[in-house]
Amino acid sequence: MDSSPPYLSILGVFALLSVLAVGGGAAVLPETKALTVTHFHWLADDEFRDIYGLGQLSPGPNMLMVIAIGYWVAGYPGAALAFFGFFLPSSFICFGASRLWNRFEGSQWRLAIQRGMAPIVVGLMAAGTVSVARVAIEGWITAALALAVFGILLARKINPAYLVAVGGVVGYFFLV
Repeated sequence: MDSSPPYLSILGVFALLSVLAVGGGAAVLPETKALTVTHFHWLADDEFRDIYGLGQLSPGPNMLMVIAIGYWVAGYPGAALAFFGFFLPSSFICFGASRLWNRFEGSQWRLAIQRGMAPIVVGLMAAGTVSVARVAIEGWITAALALAVFGILLARKINPAYLVAVGGVVGYFFLV
């Protein structure tokens, strides 16, 4: 059995996820979990949940969590490969697509594509939410907390960071 770090696998997995990330990183959360937890066994369910939570707390894009996954798997080289694998391919595609997109401004097919992509992106983001919820909700306390946060976010415009902090306090006192 080969025990060398899976550098090419890390680069390949995150480059694939980069290309699939239509609508943002949340759209590929189910596939990220499937590849890193189920297929390659780089992480356990709870480790994936914790890294996702860390990504939500850190400033910047929440998909910076790929760096933590790469680091977990193969140290600093793995972190760098995950970062470049995830962010470079989609950056090049976006650059090329934006040049083409701007060229066809006012076109009917451009408007049709925009209208067709919106529900797809919403669906992909919902699938990402369900994927993380399956791992994160363990019992009635976490289910009540998830519902409360969902309700608060629907009813009020509040910075989610405050709710994350409150969730951490609730978790410390009631789930430890």
